Amino acid sequence: MDPTEALFEQVYEAYGPSLYRFCLLQMKNPADAEDVLQDVLIKRLYQAPRFKSPEHERNWLFQVALNLCRDEWRRHRRSELPLEAAAGVALPPEELSLLEQTANLPEKQRTALHLYYYEGYPVREIARLLGVTVPTVKMRLKRGREALRKEWVEP
Repeated sequence: MDPTEALFEQVYEAYGPSLYRFCLLQMKNPADAEDVLQDVLIKRLYQAPRFKSPEHERNWLFQVALNLCRDEWRRHRRSELPLEAAAGVALPPEELSLLEQTANLPEKQRTALHLYYYEGYPVREIARLLGVTVPTVKMRLKRGREALRKEWVEP
């Protein structure tokens, strides 16, 4: 097997599903999420720095994914499609429901919530990835949780 193919399989196996969920949450469209994921993986194969650890690689991948999602939104100002279009995505129904509710939040809140709860990043690392302060991340998490709580209480 070609070394590039081996690296692609290794990276995709390790990070593909979580990166796809993250891109889907940002893009709100399965096809766009797949496109961004493909771009992230291409950047990983051909433009990535040397990583000190798997955690360093993971952080880099999520930072690239976030930047590419933001660039895509700015470039195309895509219309938002409901996440029901993601019916083919292999997620449990309760997780898809939470993903839909989270997708309705402002980008800054949904990004912080996803990185914290789905990907397990600590607050300090989220702050570093997003280029904001720790109190800013804590506030985004708090406001996001409050918005979700309100959504659940008032259907």
